[in-house]
Amino acid sequence: MEETKRYIQSFLSQKKIDISSGKAALFAAFASDEKNVDAVKIIQENQKMIMQNWILKNRIDDILTQTVSIPNGTVNKKYHAKIDFNTLGWSDFVSFQIIGLENTGLEFNENDELTGVPEISGDLKIKILFRIEGEPEDSVLNEKIITLIINPDPKSLWKNLESDKNDPFWKPDNAAVLDQFLDKNIVVASKRGRSHANTGSFREDDFAFKNFKEIGWSVLAVSDGAGSAKLSRKGSKIACDAVIQYFEQNLNTEQLKEFDQVLVEHHNKVTDETSKKISHFVYQNLSKAAHFAHQKIEEFAIQNETELKNFHATLIFTLVKKYDFGYAILTFGIGDCPIGLLNKELTEIKLMNWLDVGDFGGGTRFITMPEIFQSDRFSTRFGFKLVDDFSYLMLMTDGIYDPKFVVEANLEKIEKWNDFLEDLKGKNEDGIKVDFDKENTEIAQQLSAWMDFWSPGNHDDRTLAIIY
Repeated sequence: MEETKRYIQSFLSQKKIDISSGKAALFAAFASDEKNVDAVKIIQENQKMIMQNWILKNRIDDILTQTVSIPNGTVNKKYHAKIDFNTLGWSDFVSFQIIGLENTGLEFNENDELTGVPEISGDLKIKILFRIEGEPEDSVLNEKIITLIINPDPKSLWKNLESDKNDPFWKPDNAAVLDQFLDKNIVVASKRGRSHANTGSFREDDFAFKNFKEIGWSVLAVSDGAGSAKLSRKGSKIACDAVIQYFEQNLNTEQLKEFDQVLVEHHNKVTDETSKKISHFVYQNLSKAAHFAHQKIEEFAIQNETELKNFHATLIFTLVKKYDFGYAILTFGIGDCPIGLLNKELTEIKLMNWLDVGDFGGGTRFITMPEIFQSDRFSTRFGFKLVDDFSYLMLMTDGIYDPKFVVEANLEKIEKWNDFLEDLKGKNEDGIKVDFDKENTEIAQQLSAWMDFWSPGNHDDRTLAIIY
């Protein structure tokens, strides 16, 4: 009664009607009238309903305008993001559903997670249909839209234009081969980089190898043509072919017999004399092969009336022979392409050459540069190792070295090489595996497929030769 009386009095006061003392009894009777009591109850109930409706509408609007950020995704790359309802303050949801994921490759699971592999790019509009506490069960669900940005697969943004087969210096954009190398296998893959495929230009890397079965030696050469040299694709090919040609013509049987004898002595007992004789043989034969490659490129440049620098290319090569007591491995290197020798137990790495790298562009040296043969450091470009056995002998261009080892110092860390091997054997983003079982005849194709790995900023030609 008193509550009704106060309510009516307040209402009349708002209308500027005051109850005088002389009207007190009249007002008391008016406020206790059943009709007026019921009217006040109805008004108060309606006010309460309006308030509740406003609180609901305001809460729903807060949810609809609330910023919800979820990580961007990428086409063909696994995606995972949690929509944490508690963190978002959505504990008052009594029901909800997610729609808009059809044909996207994504799904929303029972753990409130968006997972899957996106199949389409663009701004995906994900709808959350929900009802909160206080809303009638038969009310229309509220609709909140969350935007999920799915970026295109970066690989798909690169064109793959064929190079001009009518060019006089054309060579295949990709090459892969499996063969024997002494009593081991050799697999080589050389792939045109995305930067070249995007413009329809040529593969600048090259390689060549040969087994000289009659004398027991095998040779392997790898070259990386300089991107700034317009005919480097030819320079790298000439360099590799010239190394093979040199040893075809100049592996003197008598000289090899002498070297074989020195190696036997060296294996039995290492002396200054045997070490000196080995160094002399390595230098005499490999330096002449390197100079022969230089001369061949120079002759070709003169014949074609163009500058030698147009054929700039790095060059690494190895000459290997198996003896009863192990393998003799001889190497030469100029440029920024490493030669790595891994022992049988995969516990040691021997970097068989040092790299011409600089702190700025132009640090790399090339077989086409005459001054390298007069340099005081020329004699340090040769390597020799006599080992009982080895697991892998790898020659690679910087298209492999840069993304996989990043810096030169990592080339001398066995753990980095073991990581690299794990990568080759399938521990990579794409799950592509290279199977080094000697009976595997598909390894060349596997290595070529592995070379399609994605590495931001690393789109150069890739060549990797592995003796295993």
